[in-house]
Amino acid sequence: MPNPRPLVAVVEDSIVVRSVLAQHLADRGYEAIEACDGEEALRLFEERPPDVVLLDVNMPGMSGYEVLDEMKRTPALEKIPVIILTVRQSAEDAIRGLELGAHDYLRKPVQPVELAVRVASALRLKNAQDELLVRNVELEHISRTDFLTGLPNRRHIDDELKRACSASRRHGRQLGLLVIDIDHFKQVNDLAGHAAGDAVLREVAWRLRTALRPEDTAGRWGGDEFLVILPDTGADGIKAAAGRLADAMHGRGVDIGSGRDLPVQISIGGAVYQGGDPTDLLRDADRALYQAKQTPHTDPELHPTA
Repeated sequence: MPNPRPLVAVVEDSIVVRSVLAQHLADRGYEAIEACDGEEALRLFEERPPDVVLLDVNMPGMSGYEVLDEMKRTPALEKIPVIILTVRQSAEDAIRGLELGAHDYLRKPVQPVELAVRVASALRLKNAQDELLVRNVELEHISRTDFLTGLPNRRHIDDELKRACSASRRHGRQLGLLVIDIDHFKQVNDLAGHAAGDAVLREVAWRLRTALRPEDTAGRWGGDEFLVILPDTGADGIKAAAGRLADAMHGRGVDIGSGRDLPVQISIGGAVYQGGDPTDLLRDADRALYQAKQTPHTDPELHPTA
């Protein structure tokens, strides 16, 4: 599918100037949309944000400066490069526009070659900003994701737990937490090697994801330990979720290569949020996990407050 043509908005109250500029842009391969005043421009931008804006500063009603100021206050529009249009020979309009965040300016009557150069420069800026935004999103995802399992890492799941506790307090809703530990994981690494251990961690993470509800959040807390946040869940719901997770693990081996399957079991501790600090909930679930590890079985251990 061919790349869409860059979209350039021409905001100008003179129909003659507006039409001439739109035609120049079309001749250069751009798609042009036109607005006769600031209010119409902002309505158009809300429906379809342009890549570049040519903006007359002297318009009846809402001035170009006011349009520019509004764009800079709107997250979806603030990064769009704006080229202001002025008839003044002095630098007054240009300076004011640049101070408000315009990318560039053009004096009318606009020369086609100069228009093409300024718009191309603004598009390069827009493309660079878009690429930077994508990379920042990717880096943020990487920084919050456990590279081995693909689950949220400790930092991410800790943030999610704090948000979940805050929401539980604010809305008066129940919240459950599971702490999961892989039984005898050190022996897996020692006897079968770290590659086998990694395979077990990946498989456990995958089974966690498939056994949970869409609204639940699982994350790798560290080593062979995982957390599962269960919104709107009390003691009965915690037991049900833990049962599903245990069923997903027990009795099903993990392929560690060379035709070998390794049996995997987990211990689970659970707790219901009591309205205190998130660390209190984590401590309660940890204590329940400790009890579960002392008496290995497939049933989860719940903290007494649950």
